[in-house]
Amino acid sequence: MRRTLPAVALLLVAIAVVGSSLASGDYATGAVVGTILIAVGLLASPLPYPSSAGTEEWRRAEQSGDLVVMHRPGCPFCLRLRFSLGGLADRVTWVDIWADDEAAARVREATGGDETVPTVLVGGEAHVNPEPEWVRARLAS
Repeated sequence: MRRTLPAVALLLVAIAVVGSSLASGDYATGAVVGTILIAVGLLASPLPYPSSAGTEEWRRAEQSGDLVVMHRPGCPFCLRLRFSLGGLADRVTWVDIWADDEAAARVREATGGDETVPTVLVGGEAHVNPEPEWVRARLAS
């Protein structure tokens, strides 16, 4: 539920704003504000990310030295990393910590108890909120 709650809340607000604007005859404001809220809602949803890997899959990827990105929907730093990687994002194993309790525990272990994301796992090491350039360099090598 918490994975989609921000997106659903923004969608409901967008519906209310558009309805209010239509009722008052201010179609332009309703269209602009509604479009912005819907766009932000989509970005806050799990949709910008590839399907979340299961526990066995991301543990196998971590053990083999592949890059694993622990993220959560709505995180602006996760979105920044996702969009900065562009086409390279397909070479990363993405894990939604709100969909996988073991992934959330792995992030807390790496960060001293917090669920700070993105946390990138590579070669058994965790890197909390690394610069996208650093991640791209690891993918290139």
